[in-house]
Amino acid sequence: MNLRFFYRTFFLILVFCMFHATGKAQETKIIGKITDRETKEPLPFVNLLLKNTSVGTTTDFNGDFVIETKIKSDSLLVSIIGYEKKSIAVKNNRFQEFNIQLESLNLNLPEVVILPGENPAEILLKKIIKNKKKNTNRNVDYLEYEEYNKIQFDANNLTEKFQKRFKKKKLFKPFEFILQYVDTSVVNGKTYLPVFLNESFTKVYHRNNPSGNIRILEGNKISGFENRSVTELLKFLYQDTDIYSNYINIFDKNFVSPIASTGLMYYKYYLVDSAYRDEKWCYKLMFKPKRKQELTFTGNLWIADTTYAVKEVEMKVALDANINFVNSVDIKQTYSFIDNKYWMLTRDYMIADLNVIEGTKNVLGFYGHRTTTFGGFKFNVPHDDEFYNHPVEVIEKEDAFVQNNEFWEKARHEKLTKKEKGIYAMVDSIKNVPIFQTYLDVIYLVTNGYLKLGKFQLGPYHKAISFNPVEGVRFRLGGRTNKTLSKKYRITAYGAYGVKDKTYKYYLSGLYLFNKNPRRSLFLSHKYDLEQLGTSVNAFSEDNILGSIFRRSPSDKLMFDNEYSGYYEHEWFTGLSNKFHFKWQNLTPKGGTKVVVNEDNGVERMLHNLSSAQLGIETRFAYREKFVERTFERISLGTQYPILSFSYYYSFPNIFGSKYEFHKIQLGVRQWFNFLNYGWSRYIIQGGQVFGKLPYPLLALPPGNQSFIYDPFTFNLMNFFEFVTDKYVGLMYVHHFDGFFLNRIPLMRKLKWREVVTFKGIWGTLSKENLAFNQLPIGTSTLEKPYFEAGVGIENIFKVFRVDAVWRLSHLENPKANKFAVFGSLFLSF
Repeated sequence: MNLRFFYRTFFLILVFCMFHATGKAQETKIIGKITDRETKEPLPFVNLLLKNTSVGTTTDFNGDFVIETKIKSDSLLVSIIGYEKKSIAVKNNRFQEFNIQLESLNLNLPEVVILPGENPAEILLKKIIKNKKKNTNRNVDYLEYEEYNKIQFDANNLTEKFQKRFKKKKLFKPFEFILQYVDTSVVNGKTYLPVFLNESFTKVYHRNNPSGNIRILEGNKISGFENRSVTELLKFLYQDTDIYSNYINIFDKNFVSPIASTGLMYYKYYLVDSAYRDEKWCYKLMFKPKRKQELTFTGNLWIADTTYAVKEVEMKVALDANINFVNSVDIKQTYSFIDNKYWMLTRDYMIADLNVIEGTKNVLGFYGHRTTTFGGFKFNVPHDDEFYNHPVEVIEKEDAFVQNNEFWEKARHEKLTKKEKGIYAMVDSIKNVPIFQTYLDVIYLVTNGYLKLGKFQLGPYHKAISFNPVEGVRFRLGGRTNKTLSKKYRITAYGAYGVKDKTYKYYLSGLYLFNKNPRRSLFLSHKYDLEQLGTSVNAFSEDNILGSIFRRSPSDKLMFDNEYSGYYEHEWFTGLSNKFHFKWQNLTPKGGTKVVVNEDNGVERMLHNLSSAQLGIETRFAYREKFVERTFERISLGTQYPILSFSYYYSFPNIFGSKYEFHKIQLGVRQWFNFLNYGWSRYIIQGGQVFGKLPYPLLALPPGNQSFIYDPFTFNLMNFFEFVTDKYVGLMYVHHFDGFFLNRIPLMRKLKWREVVTFKGIWGTLSKENLAFNQLPIGTSTLEKPYFEAGVGIENIFKVFRVDAVWRLSHLENPKANKFAVFGSLFLSF
């Protein structure tokens, strides 16, 4: 078996280990391209109609067309002024692809005089923009509706050659029956196999003022298997597409809407047709980008006469947009005039063609579909205030995940196709194949780092062996329980041993979920192990093999941490939560770390352990943050608003051996946002203060980095323990240009590299009391003079690598100060 075939077959099994498959379609599917026979140029705006039906379309700017219907016809009629008409024979219930050439009539047309004037398409666009506010109905006081959502996932590029080789391999023989369900896409003619389907039915209640939004999930049905990586991959399918917004967010990027107020700067518009659409006289407006590689669309809009509202939209992401792993994204929306008063979105469809290698039909890839239909609209029917003040926006009914077929027959606004029904039927067949579970376990080990052993998982494997100056070679063995034991609690544990220090270490923790939404949980842990103070939450841990390999300097400033800790998490309502912490901790300096203090009587004393007993509270507020719930974790889909955090800790003296009394407070704000269509930014602002006379390891230690791996949440040219403070404020800012400049350089455009700029700074003070109490080690100083660093980077190198060049702008005189360094990292994004 060669490597390419192994990759494709392994990838197919991966798909089935995550999801599952389907049934035959009974639809006529036609795709094609129409060109001028003599010039070979594509012909836009050509009319196509299935004979004796009302099913038809027009070609786009590239001469391409798509027709998909269950209505039968024996021929396709093709016509455009100035060319001979054609009739093409078609076969029903099959996929067909046509390349049609039209013969010019070479008509001698009378002279036409064109006088200067405004493009009628642009006149129409201005009226659309002028009537936006009225047609979005955002001022409706109360609104109720039903939302039926269907997400489908397909494996594509299952060519005949691949299928033949698949059948010959003994390893895949048990799964041979799945190939009978292969279908063909009208998007681009690729063969595909539906493997996953998720349906949900929700009733939505919206109040405008004061703002309130309640979603009651009445039904949820899923085929296949939960997988975190796939959920993250498909999170873009959960995002709304608002044609009336100036920017449409797809793949965390801002695409300019074709009816944006600045649309004329980005698009060319053409008024090409007018006709009745659902008894509404409409105008057809086609649009295409003015420039290459901008985040734009190409497609058409049907605009209702008089109201100038969008009736239908059909568009696709510009093919040359700088997006990774995406061959195409198609969006289709339908709006209806409800009660002859309100224009409402009634159908929203999106399909994305994803592949590791764009533009190929030979490497296994994926389709991600989302179909959302809306119905049962009610306007200005209020409920009492208590109804809208529910602590969470999404309320799951107790029987939502066990609804019967009768419920789903009523809930669906559109019936499932035969192939969609087949997805549910095939799941049990796959699960009953004996070798299936083995494949599933291997893939889980590769993607999650844990080996499944019944109700226990062994791992993670990347922490099994590591090394550092204190322990020498370190061995670790651990694991955790999984949801087959319980969906309410998880126990995690490990044991470790260092060859050099000949010391055993261990860790034990337990998480118990009282409720998932709103989230209420209890976490308890005991740690007896080494720790590196002054690192970010994003840094590799000391026992990660990658952290050991890619160090810039020895990790010789470690602490031995004997710690008992825990928290209770209480989510009050969606976006607002508290964690109530307790922690007893005893730190013992190891390696080159020494803690020397000056007593009040002037005597110097070296401290061999630092004990504290702390209680604390953390508050986090993220307005309108969305999540995908997992068994024990949540996957955040983010929020466009700032995320605020506040924490307060108090350490009690003379309790359980605690020697120190102090208060710690910290405030922070962070936000991710798109900057028009010039890329995206993230900033983090954080400040805090420590009240009390303390040894320097218990004060505030700005996070440093002593590896060659770039860490976005730390100061990368700062060493561990290089600075100490008890009052501070810091800023971290990064902007990703997404190729805004490099796309304009012809030689660089094909590489699709992307520019990044960063700036980080922190300023702080150390009180006279703490400065006199501590004998700071050589190389450790205060921050009355701010620390700054800045960098430029190139990401998207081979789509996964990022290189950052970082310059240190202050404290250049410090011992062992790194003035400049180049860092590498993996950065995977669309």
